[in-house]
Amino acid sequence: MRHPPDRHHRRSIRLMYGHGAPCPNHCQSGSYFVTICTRDRECLFGHMVNGEMRLNDAGEIARRCWEGILDHFPSVELDAFVIMPNHVHGITVIHRRGEASAIPPHVSEEQPRSDASPLQQRPNGTQPGSLSAIVQNFKSISTLKMNAARGILGTPVWQRNYYEHVHPVR
Repeated sequence: MRHPPDRHHRRSIRLMYGHGAPCPNHCQSGSYFVTICTRDRECLFGHMVNGEMRLNDAGEIARRCWEGILDHFPSVELDAFVIMPNHVHGITVIHRRGEASAIPPHVSEEQPRSDASPLQQRPNGTQPGSLSAIVQNFKSISTLKMNAARGILGTPVWQRNYYEHVHPVR
């Protein structure tokens, strides 16, 4: 069933670059601060005790999946990462060859592993190695693992979108 465009007005929260032109897949080198929230802001990852976050099993899965980004995306460097009860904050640094940025030592010429992401390259689809691909990979893999651990396959964990702030390489 198609959604009537006059009834559904979804707006992208993706950042705009230069003169209002979007870079929909965040394809440039730079540092990206992302916030990814759970569906309905459900507190899934643990709780705060005396100002310190205590991760439960789902929180540990989220942490391991975030760290696993490096295994799937060789042109990415991870910086700070924080898990809160109902969302995560993280900084990813994307390095593109040929752009004015230093390539981190762990980056090789090899491509990301073929099993890294459920994304298939399609025309007008998510660009491999982009911030969108990284977030989709993280959300997909962490959802599968959390749901398997909870014994409730097919249940959404994350909200539909994510928030970001970019610092492009100049």
